[in-house]
Amino acid sequence: MYKNYNMQQLNLPLFTDILFEENDIVFFVNEIVESIPDNTFNDFDSKFGASSYHPKMMLKIILFSYTQSIFSGRRIASALHDSLRLMWLSQGQKPSYRTINRFRVNPKLANILEELFIQFRYQLIDQGLIDENVLYIDGTKIEANANKYSFVWKKNTERYNNQIIAKSKEMYDQLIVENIIPEILEEQEDEITLEHLKYMENEVEKKIEELNTQISNTESGSERKIIRSERTRINKYSKTLRNCIEKKIKYAEEFEKHGDRNSHSKTDNDATFMRMKDDHMKNGQLKPAYNVQVATNNQFIMAYDVFPNPTDTRTLVPFLENCKRKLKEL
Repeated sequence: MYKNYNMQQLNLPLFTDILFEENDIVFFVNEIVESIPDNTFNDFDSKFGASSYHPKMMLKIILFSYTQSIFSGRRIASALHDSLRLMWLSQGQKPSYRTINRFRVNPKLANILEELFIQFRYQLIDQGLIDENVLYIDGTKIEANANKYSFVWKKNTERYNNQIIAKSKEMYDQLIVENIIPEILEEQEDEITLEHLKYMENEVEKKIEELNTQISNTESGSERKIIRSERTRINKYSKTLRNCIEKKIKYAEEFEKHGDRNSHSKTDNDATFMRMKDDHMKNGQLKPAYNVQVATNNQFIMAYDVFPNPTDTRTLVPFLENCKRKLKEL
């Protein structure tokens, strides 16, 4: 005799949560999200448009999916149709993968994640699972999603910028000698700034316009030829100045992207080139990467942060300050 098995008759309990074991991880995910104060989610509340999914529900299904190694938005959306645990967390609501992906990349989620770590820590303390007085910190380098040949080195930028400065000063002296521009540098000034270059370019353009007028008003072919030759020579100054201006702007932007770093990637400006661990071919290479720092206690992650520094020596103090800010105490 077989147990009753009938595909034609639906037989489900009224409450799906009674199917789960008492210590099922789905209850922990639900409890920790519910412990977050309601006012933390106020930023997601919109007074316009159609009603949206509750951020608590969205956070629960994403966190539980991550515990099951489900990271794809499409796979999470698909699991909402056949996973009892996700059905219970979402209470039958089924957001699309686009909605899931938009939610988890929303900048407003950062504050909620910080609050999530705080509540997580409080629960671990209440249950006696961690020691409040200890944090174990370690870091690892994670390769950025950027081309490994997109490097920009700060020393190269400094060298090229110095060349432009010298070239600009040479152009300035030459234009002064030829009486094309007046002296514009003060006694205390030594470097030709971007404003100086733009002024010089404007004066050269005025000189070219004067030569154009002379050519139009001159009937003698030989004289017109001499003036055109002069205009060609001045045009070279104009092109050189325009090139100096473009390079000056470019290098200023690169210095801003570098900040305190020695390099950055063209395709991911926040990534820094670091010496990575040997790959399967035993090649240790310089690649665009991030330095991820993690603080743990009894194998629970208490805090994390991402830094552009290649070594851990410069990340300890700012990481501890971030831990103190996020965990409220240290």
